[in-house]
Amino acid sequence: MRFERDSFLQAIKSNTIWDVIVIGGGATGLGTALDAALRGYKTLLVEQADFAKGTSSRSTKLVHGGVRYLAQGDIALVYEALQERGLLFKNAPHLVKEQEFIIPCYGYKAKFMYLIGLKFYDLLAGNRGFNHSAFLSNKKVASAIPRLQMKNLLGGVRYSDGQFDDARLAINLAQTCAENNGVLINYMKVTGLLKTGDKVTGIKALDTESNNEYAINARVVINATGVFVDDILQMDTPLTKPIVRPSQGVHVVLDKSFLDGESALMIPKTDDGRVLFAVPWHGSLLLGTTDTPLNQHSLEPVALEKEIDFILNTASQYLTKKPTRADVLSVFAGLRPLAATGKETGTTKEISRSHKLIVNASGLITITGGKWTTYRKMAEDVIDKAIQVAGLPHVKCASKNVHIHGYVTNIQPGPLASYGADAAGIRKLAAEDAGLAVKLLDGYDIIKAEVLWVVRNEMARTIEDVLARRLRVLFLDAKAAILMAPEVAATIAAELGHDKNWELKQVKEFTELANRYLLQPFYPELMDINSNKMVI
Repeated sequence: MRFERDSFLQAIKSNTIWDVIVIGGGATGLGTALDAALRGYKTLLVEQADFAKGTSSRSTKLVHGGVRYLAQGDIALVYEALQERGLLFKNAPHLVKEQEFIIPCYGYKAKFMYLIGLKFYDLLAGNRGFNHSAFLSNKKVASAIPRLQMKNLLGGVRYSDGQFDDARLAINLAQTCAENNGVLINYMKVTGLLKTGDKVTGIKALDTESNNEYAINARVVINATGVFVDDILQMDTPLTKPIVRPSQGVHVVLDKSFLDGESALMIPKTDDGRVLFAVPWHGSLLLGTTDTPLNQHSLEPVALEKEIDFILNTASQYLTKKPTRADVLSVFAGLRPLAATGKETGTTKEISRSHKLIVNASGLITITGGKWTTYRKMAEDVIDKAIQVAGLPHVKCASKNVHIHGYVTNIQPGPLASYGADAAGIRKLAAEDAGLAVKLLDGYDIIKAEVLWVVRNEMARTIEDVLARRLRVLFLDAKAAILMAPEVAATIAAELGHDKNWELKQVKEFTELANRYLLQPFYPELMDINSNKMVI
């Protein structure tokens, strides 16, 4: 089945009884749907917004075992994540690459402690194609990170981990699922659960684009909604105690010149005991993250001023070119769905980073916790449990050796590299229509053909879908995203048949959204499409 929304809607209207319905289109839900489809089960995934709209597009972009979890003694979690890191490196080479990290050492004790710990990290990882850790002299550290503060530096410890594009992997997982007969629909909000007696037998869902409602039957329903899992659990058993405690992580994006190198910087212990990363990503520098317990969740969490100040102040202690608020190109926040302990401690140290499976008496299965790196193992565990709960025919997990959509080994470097095998299709569009070869904005290597491609082939429905999660501009430079918005709106409207009023409404809504990613308001003059007058 083509990866196209209208075709998927027709599959829902066929009144199929699905083997598996997955609620949630983030890393865990998409991985779960893919695992189920690979085993041959009739699989449907529904997502209330766009794929990876929430937490799964807002990570630190690392495929890693978690060096800090090793320091906390959670060896089993680190080992599992490192094995999964190796599988992702093998199955999605167009998206996952090796990234060198350097830990600066300003004391002899730290130097040997970090090196010993990272040698153990290497041992847990095994022979997975990543370089092993090593001690670097001052001269080599300065060469790798020219903007690092060198005063009192005794050298550094180098290690390797994986880096990826989280939202693009999410889309590729969805495409892989569809290629294996899975059906996936964005902007389909679950409004209730269907029950026969005390057993959950399906979902009630609202298509938020058309306002059509659906009653969809299934043998088993899986709740993989991240920080929203408690909302679905309440539909099954009202007054259920929350099982998730959201923790907010904030990232600040700067120009790459603040690090001035290809190696990433890892600060293992900041003033308040956190870990801070400075990572080159898509030509910019990503600084983060924070770990702030919250008592509420939303699709668009907002960075707290204290979180932004913490990141900038900590980075200033280690970089010779000290970042200020005026240098911030974008700031974004994500909520981690951490399994709660029931304790009100004000910190997240007691909250597990490993995943947790819960099966209600109704047969509803809930998966929570975990992280991007372990999405595949989480999915395997969920579907193994679903087989038991729903009495599905037993089929072994097949996801370890499946290439993710876009898989290619001879990756052509350049702005289209992360599309993998799909890059050829984008180049073909640009070659056939010179207008599609034009850049969206001077200074950015994004062409109009990319917009058309993601609308036509990746189920992008709005400006935000395109600029936030398909092309990543909103996360890299929110001002640039605002300036690109009118052209993106026109391309979407032409492809999906929307009118001029839709274009203007989209541009205005996106401009408001993008300003939440900026520290200073930016409202350029926008064209009123109906009157041809400039409006603010």
